[in-house]
Amino acid sequence: MFEECLIRGRRYAPARFCAPLAGYTHSAFRRLLAELGGCGAAWTEMLAARQILSEDFARSPYVRRRPEEVNLIFQLMVKAGDPLDRILDRLGTQGVTAVDLNLACDAFSIRNCEAGSALFENFDSLRRVATEARRHWPGQLTAKIRLGSRKPGWEARFTERVQFLETCGLDALTLHPRFFEDKFKRRSQIELIPWAASLTRLPLIANGDLGDATHVASLGASLQSASAIMLGRMAIVRPWIFATWDHPNSVDHAGIWRKMCQYITDDFAPPTALRRIGMFAKYYAANFQFGHSFRMAIGNARTMAEAHDRAEDFFSRSPALLATPSYAEI
Repeated sequence: MFEECLIRGRRYAPARFCAPLAGYTHSAFRRLLAELGGCGAAWTEMLAARQILSEDFARSPYVRRRPEEVNLIFQLMVKAGDPLDRILDRLGTQGVTAVDLNLACDAFSIRNCEAGSALFENFDSLRRVATEARRHWPGQLTAKIRLGSRKPGWEARFTERVQFLETCGLDALTLHPRFFEDKFKRRSQIELIPWAASLTRLPLIANGDLGDATHVASLGASLQSASAIMLGRMAIVRPWIFATWDHPNSVDHAGIWRKMCQYITDDFAPPTALRRIGMFAKYYAANFQFGHSFRMAIGNARTMAEAHDRAEDFFSRSPALLATPSYAEI
């Protein structure tokens, strides 16, 4: 299941992808993911489209791309009026081959910019942005969507937008089957994937609360119409999940933690690095029975050295592991 995915003539094998997560899928995390292997493609964290024009592609941890990142999709937070011709041209000159439009984020700051979920809801703006993006971008163009707003008639609105994006010439869609208002609190309605796939000829990538190989296999018919799957928060909790998908083996949890800290330190200035390590610790802690103590210890560290010492103390006690991580409340 999900051995390969074909998008715009490009083959992704395996067809198991890492989702864009703001503050998490930066260059340091993607470096770790690529080193561990097994991921068919990874998305950058959501990038403010206009910021692309001033980013340093050699240094910025948001857009920096290492040679081992073979299949990297750049996700844009874009709104009507953004100079897409210049933005997409800059990406092209930097060797980017695939772009994704974020039409799913419901954070207040994003909606306030009339981007993300607000752009998906405003059909006139959506038409303008998607049409311009397709006109100016010759490479792979995809979009990430949700179900829309939880209001009467949502099915018709969703159908209209999905079919427009197909007509507009996008190459694939990623569906996270929650409503905008759900955030991550209500469960992902994976059972709606077959219905959504029936609306379009575009490859549909399924996303939302997907776990390991056993969990995905248990979803059976709900995922049969999906061309690929995308893991989000579980990939942060267990960066090795793609590499061990078909052949589970032992994992050096302390070693992976140390690598992540080193890679974050390599790419970020100290104050930002400490924040990013604390953010990673929130999810990584879900692997351990008493992970809350690890999460709090790292989150309260005042310096990188203090965070390092606290982590080493935690791992020196051989912390007990959870068979199934619990991160629903994060």
